[in-house]
Amino acid sequence: MIDVPAADTIGRIPLRALPLAASLLVALAAPAFFVLLTPWLGWTLLAAGLVTAWWADRRHGGEASLLRDLSLISAGMLIVSAIPLAAELDNAAMVRFTLALGGAVAVPYLVSRFVYRDRAIRFPWRGGGRWTRFQWVWLVAVLVLGWLILPFYFISSGVYQNWPVVDTPDLIARLFIGVGAVGIWDELFFICTVFALLRRHLPDLTANLVQAIVFVSFLWELGYRAWGPVLTIPFALLQGYIFLRTRSLAYVVTVHLLFDAVVFAVLVHAHNPGLLDALFLL
Repeated sequence: MIDVPAADTIGRIPLRALPLAASLLVALAAPAFFVLLTPWLGWTLLAAGLVTAWWADRRHGGEASLLRDLSLISAGMLIVSAIPLAAELDNAAMVRFTLALGGAVAVPYLVSRFVYRDRAIRFPWRGGGRWTRFQWVWLVAVLVLGWLILPFYFISSGVYQNWPVVDTPDLIARLFIGVGAVGIWDELFFICTVFALLRRHLPDLTANLVQAIVFVSFLWELGYRAWGPVLTIPFALLQGYIFLRTRSLAYVVTVHLLFDAVVFAVLVHAHNPGLLDALFLL
């Protein structure tokens, strides 16, 4: 059984060059896979990151193996990169997304739990207990900010066309399910897996910045292009910070689903002029 650093000591980990280099190499495979769409470059960066992690483990040691933790992140990224991430709503695409995204969460968790015999990946649903007044206010703020920003982003940039036309009840229902499911998966993988594993080797702020590289790259291929990173980078960092403060998967999922509810409504509105005009200014 591998000892896991206590939760209150993880954030005090010093910044060291080799763990940072290894983590960055692995994280930079994400834009190679999902932005540049260049698999060989992604594989090369993953391999270089894992070799650097092996070297870091030999130099620094420690309770948690950097090589093992980065291998879990790499496994998840490889599984996701095996499918095209263009948003599609047919049966085959939904099955493909379910298997790939589900596997990217399940495989690292199962390997960590039953092969490496540690509990590095956890899904703390309730976290720190009851939500504070500020947390409830933030949920309202997320809806308001989404309502103000997202229509302008999707429609003025034309990126809504990266999602298929949804002009029937069946397609609208499929879009609703797909947007929500991917939003939940984002938190399971990028926050509870990637961020949690990086925090065992990097200071919290650094780990959050590194996980955002992976998070934003995935969203880019999914369709959040043009000036989308101006929105997705702060969102990825905020989700990591909120999880760090609340220890609550339920809360970060709620934040994400509220934001995605606005995304869903905007996509329906953009593809069906006149249908939801009363809801939006644009």
